[in-house]
Amino acid sequence: MQTMQSPHYQLQSTLAAHAFEGPVSLEFLPDIARFNLRLSETDAASASTAFGITLPTTIGETIRKEKRSALCLGPDEWVLYTDEEDGDALESASGQLYESVPHSFVSISNREVAFSIKGAQAITLLSVGCPTDLRDMPVGSGRRTVFDGATVVIHRDGPDDFRMEVWRSFLPHVWELLNIANRELGGGY
Repeated sequence: MQTMQSPHYQLQSTLAAHAFEGPVSLEFLPDIARFNLRLSETDAASASTAFGITLPTTIGETIRKEKRSALCLGPDEWVLYTDEEDGDALESASGQLYESVPHSFVSISNREVAFSIKGAQAITLLSVGCPTDLRDMPVGSGRRTVFDGATVVIHRDGPDDFRMEVWRSFLPHVWELLNIANRELGGGY
């Protein structure tokens, strides 16, 4: 659960208090620093050096190095993740990179909320609102998709272990739909 200072704390506390029991575990994850990076593919090597992590070149690929990770969402788009304490260092690196490489670097930390979806029926639960066939999604990858019309990013952290990032404004809808479907899975539907 988030700290009392988290911009998401009150919303997540309210939603978690009204969660339904089911065969899939749904749990909010701690806040982290997230940045959307847009730049030319030809500048990816320079950005990798500046940010201290190799930017993946295959869409859906995630690369991790110590506390930082980078997910490739498109040919010129990445999301960089790190803990909140390291976020300022990434912003500083971006500022220095501007001197030689034109790019967009935007903090999306407060825009998105993340939660885990774990259990043997996780893919079945996600299929309630996600048209993407997640059975073929490799462990360690991520992708942007939709969940009942809301844009989300789904990461596959293990065979039955997923992480979803959703815009805070869509969180009540997505959370409620997942909880209702989870309850129905538990009832054998």
